Amino acid sequence: MTHSSHQEELRDAARHLGRRRFLTVTGAAAALAFSVNLPAAGTASAAELDGRKIRENPFTLGVASGDPLPDSVLLWTRLAPRPYESGSGLPRARFQVRWELARDERFSRIVRRGSATAHPEFDHSVHVEIKGLEAGHVYYYRFRTGTWTSPVGRTRTAPARSARTSSLKLAAVSCQAYHDGYFTAYKYLAREDVDVVFHLGDYLYEYAVNAVGGARNYTDRKLPAHFHRETVTLEDYRLRYGLYKSDPDLRAAHAAHPFVATWDDHETENNYAGDIPENGVPPEEFLLRRAAAYRAYWENQPLRTPQQPAGPDMKLYRRLQFGSLAQFDILDTRQYRSNQAYGGGWHKPGPESEDPSRTLTAATQERWLLNGWRTSRATWNVVPQQVIFAQWRDVPTGAFKLSMDTWDGYPASRDRVLKGAEAAGIDNLMVLTGDAHVGYAFDLKKDFDNPSSRTVGTEIVATSITSGKDGSDRPGSWNNQMQANLHMKFFNGRRGYAVVTLGRKQARADYRTVSAVTTPGAPVATAASFVTEVGNQGLTPA
Repeated sequence: MTHSSHQEELRDAARHLGRRRFLTVTGAAAALAFSVNLPAAGTASAAELDGRKIRENPFTLGVASGDPLPDSVLLWTRLAPRPYESGSGLPRARFQVRWELARDERFSRIVRRGSATAHPEFDHSVHVEIKGLEAGHVYYYRFRTGTWTSPVGRTRTAPARSARTSSLKLAAVSCQAYHDGYFTAYKYLAREDVDVVFHLGDYLYEYAVNAVGGARNYTDRKLPAHFHRETVTLEDYRLRYGLYKSDPDLRAAHAAHPFVATWDDHETENNYAGDIPENGVPPEEFLLRRAAAYRAYWENQPLRTPQQPAGPDMKLYRRLQFGSLAQFDILDTRQYRSNQAYGGGWHKPGPESEDPSRTLTAATQERWLLNGWRTSRATWNVVPQQVIFAQWRDVPTGAFKLSMDTWDGYPASRDRVLKGAEAAGIDNLMVLTGDAHVGYAFDLKKDFDNPSSRTVGTEIVATSITSGKDGSDRPGSWNNQMQANLHMKFFNGRRGYAVVTLGRKQARADYRTVSAVTTPGAPVATAASFVTEVGNQGLTPA
């Protein structure tokens, strides 16, 4: 984040908070910049130990890659011999980690190698940015420390910016509550032939996980007592990532594909808005928690250096391009939003929710999005983000309510985005969404209150990996929602993920679902498939 961008975001915050409270919060934020230590230089920092002193496998959390660029990949791992323990079973010392990047899985054609330092201040996580690579190319990678070698990961660079790529296949995932079931969907995603995976939020949940793993109902082991409480401190969040990443199916998906990650609320706290917590604690106290959550998120995701947090602030919105076929504008609709209207939940829209000053993105991010569209030459402009963008009524009567946590609670913000897309001449707009714990397909309308209004884009809502437990094909609200939202083309309540194939003439969305998550090993099926044509937006069954 540039200094000017940071100042603009502070001004955005000031407008929403009021002067006295703003000064209190920003003072706390400044103090937080020093409340979580960064790796120090020279001899004053932690001692350095040889990797040979690690007596147990340190690569229990696997490997990952992320944010592919045409000439660069980001590789990630974290040393954690005992991920369920504080400190992960390592002393507060630095360890050298060697890495290798090759053209083949056997590493007979190594193209790059080097070393990185695993700092205790970053919980021994490693982020390696490798540059100077071939565009649109598959690579394999691994890490070593001492006598230990990590699993092999597979990644790929993005196509060159000018490349006329004929197709791109992506997956969209979200909402993986460990305590709601097994990550079986990831086992199947690891086998998919996709170029990139977009994680749209709720990578973990802050809620307590009991000794038997909630709905996983373990009979052969017990989880330690420190998982039985809500995450609040940096140690809490770090341990929770260790628990989640111990799942073999999640590790397999990360090793198979590069991920592009963005968060929603549960990585920090349910339904927080900017600096405003769910439970009314002082903003200074909540920002301490937010700083801890953001720090642990960066440590445990394949994110590049510009995303490294500073205290309670982290610039997660960013842009990726895949040749001339697709531009991805990844949003953060949580860190900068106005507070939910009417206390959140489902309400009849009114003056509070329809206040034109309300924003889900803040002015700086909104301007960045619209400016990026003005210069885009991509066939598809895709917006990976967190909460439902389309209008989403609960019942087909005049007594309908809307969710104040989604873009329905910020209609002026949505209107500005849609008008910005129209002004920029964006013909093929696609929004990728998580959060809802069901699969939806929406046509985006110029006027949602008029069913015959022009369709200006599409929205693919990926169901959850586990959140909501097993679910059903037709939840109890199916009839009401399908009748209330004529622009809704699909609604399924099972767990799974979405696969989207972008082409020069059309895009195709396939909704993959598993029959159960409360028992392991359920089969996967394609619940539905839709297409939308270039220059003729609107979802039709494939």
